[in-house]
Amino acid sequence: MGAHRRTCDWCGSGTPIVRDMDPLSADYQYWCEECARALIIKGDPIETYRELEGEPIYGRLLDDHCTLKRFYSFATA
Repeated sequence: MGAHRRTCDWCGSGTPIVRDMDPLSADYQYWCEECARALIIKGDPIETYRELEGEPIYGRLLDDHCTLKRFYSFATA
């Protein structure tokens, strides 16, 4: 399946913007913007991630909504 055809692993309909590089479950690796925002607001953000759209959409979500002072890492490879 090509990346353009993949859907969010949580909602099943959104286009993924971020991939969790260290998921608790292999069933939930790809997250759309809405579901990723919900994770951050809930207090369970993705800590090791890869942006999928070429823009730092998830990074901006972390900046805008994350109040936790954890170390997050952007996976480059």
